Amino acid sequence: MSAKQVGETERAIARDPRRLVGIALMCVAPVFFASLDATGKVLAGAGVDPLLTTFMRYAVNVALVTALINPVTRPGVAHSRRLPLQILRSLLLFGSTACNFLALRSLQLAETISIQFAAPLTVALLAGPLLGEWSSRMRLAAVPAGFVGVLVIVRPDALAAKPAILFSLGAMLCYAVYVIVTRKLAAHDSTATTVFYTGLGGLAVMSPLLPWIWTAPASGTVWALLIAVGLFGTIGHWLLVLAHARAPASLLAPFIYTQILWSVLLGYLLFGDVPSAWTMLGAGIIVASGLAVLSEDALMRRHARRRGPPPRA
Repeated sequence: MSAKQVGETERAIARDPRRLVGIALMCVAPVFFASLDATGKVLAGAGVDPLLTTFMRYAVNVALVTALINPVTRPGVAHSRRLPLQILRSLLLFGSTACNFLALRSLQLAETISIQFAAPLTVALLAGPLLGEWSSRMRLAAVPAGFVGVLVIVRPDALAAKPAILFSLGAMLCYAVYVIVTRKLAAHDSTATTVFYTGLGGLAVMSPLLPWIWTAPASGTVWALLIAVGLFGTIGHWLLVLAHARAPASLLAPFIYTQILWSVLLGYLLFGDVPSAWTMLGAGIIVASGLAVLSEDALMRRHARRRGPPPRA
C-alpha cells in the first residue's frame, strides 16, 4: 500500500473503530484460503483425486450452510428472481475450484495464487461490456500491465514445463466471470439467497461422478484433511462476509493480497518450495496493477459521493 493509502486507512479507522475489526478479519481470511490450497496440494500428493477433493469442498460447505440458511430458518431463501444466473454462478465457482485443485498437483502455491490475483484485472476488463462499468484511463493502463505480470509467470518455457498452468488460468477466468455474475445478482437476490445457492452447483455436478472418483481414504488423517478443505473454504468466506459488514470493500480489498505471503510461507514449510524470481516478479506486477485498479475505484466512489445524487427534474 502507498503512503497515501495508509494515511486514508488510518483516517477511516479513526472515524469508525469497527473498521479496524473489519481489516483484521480481512487479514485472517487469506490464512484460511492459503490453508485450503495447501491442504488440496497435500491431498494431491497423497494420491487423492483432485475431483474427490473438490466434492468434499462442496459437500462440507453445503452441509454447514444448509444447517444455518435453509427454507425452514429463512422462509423464501430458496426463491431466486434470477435462478439461471444463480446456477451459472455456482457452476463458475465449481469450475474455478476444480481447476485450481488440478493445477496444485504440479504447481507451487505461490504460482497458482499469483495467477489468481489477475482475476480483479479481468473483472475490470469485462465490467464495461457486461456491466456497463467502463474503465478510466488509469484502469486501461493498469489492466494490460497486470497481464504482463501474468505473462512473466506463464512464459513459453514455463508453460511447456508445467502445462498445469492452463488449469490455473482456467481457474482465474472462471472466478473473474463468477465475480461479474455475483455483481449482477446483487440487484435481484438477497445475500442469503446467493449464499444458499453458492455450493449447490458444485455438489450437483460432482455427486453423479462420485462412484467413478471415489476411493476410500487411506487413513483418518486423509479423512480429516478432506473435511478441512471444506471447513477452510467455508470459514474463509464467512470471515469475508463479517469483514464487509464492518468496513467498505474499497478499504478492505488491498488486504486480500496478503494471501500471497501465506502461500509462499506454507509452500516453503510444507513442500520446500521456493518461488522463482520470475514468479515473484510477475506476482509483484500483478499486485501493483490490482492495487492501482482498486485505488481508482475508491477515488471514483469518493468523487461520486461528493457530487451527490443528481438534482430532481
